[in-house]
Amino acid sequence: MSGPVVVGVDGSRSGLAVVEVAAQQAERLGVGLELMQVIGWPSGGAPAAIPSWDADRTGARAATSGALAEAERRAHSAAPGVRISREVLVGEPGNVLAAESHRASLTVVGSNGTPGHGTPRDDSLGRRLSARASGPLLVVRGRPNPAGPVLLAVHATSTPREAAEFAFAEASLRGADLVAVQLRHVVAARPQGGSGTAVAEDDEDLALAETLSELRKRYPDVTLRCRRPQGRSRRALVEASGDSQLLVVGVRGRSRFGGGLLDPVGRTVLREADCPVALVRC
Repeated sequence: MSGPVVVGVDGSRSGLAVVEVAAQQAERLGVGLELMQVIGWPSGGAPAAIPSWDADRTGARAATSGALAEAERRAHSAAPGVRISREVLVGEPGNVLAAESHRASLTVVGSNGTPGHGTPRDDSLGRRLSARASGPLLVVRGRPNPAGPVLLAVHATSTPREAAEFAFAEASLRGADLVAVQLRHVVAARPQGGSGTAVAEDDEDLALAETLSELRKRYPDVTLRCRRPQGRSRRALVEASGDSQLLVVGVRGRSRFGGGLLDPVGRTVLREADCPVALVRC
């Protein structure tokens, strides 16, 4: 996809760090960067978005121009060659970013969300966008190791294909190894006896092996390592993120009501991972 990387701008110090990450990602992908400032609607019933020329009428442009100028300066410093554009929209941040994500190669937010001017900080924005964004979502958090691998969480609650392809592409762009962490789940045994878990795991292993084999041929420059942690797999994944530069997790489906569809793995890494988390719809 050739759309821009879209990043929310909130004017905070941590928000500027998110802008730098988004600029570097746009540089890797060879696309433009769009800095998006969302002005919170003053009362209930906010529309999805009002264009910047309407925002001008409310004086919102003046209130946000400083934040956007500083964000652009930081983005240029992080990735000098990236084309940068700005946009100011009025609405509820989650609605706006979800609506804009359909044309984006990647949507980027911070781990504390990207609230608009005058709106409360929403720690669940990344989780809500995971169910509503049309494309990949990058939630910037933790202290990534730039020399570490890209992690791919493989678990039964989401089909690994789309997430695996995203992870291979990122590892290739970053010149990093890819570590596929295969997480286990518990399924009921068959009523007739025998191990339903073993059958399910065998099927998952076969599907995963086929997917990874195909992608290794497409990305011969990526060194793939597979890991099957013992014990609490979610905790092992969080611990592995401490020495990684990116963690990729698949998200299944879409909610009609915008509710979160993250499984326990997704919810855990959004709260606790020590590197940025890419959520990819499967």
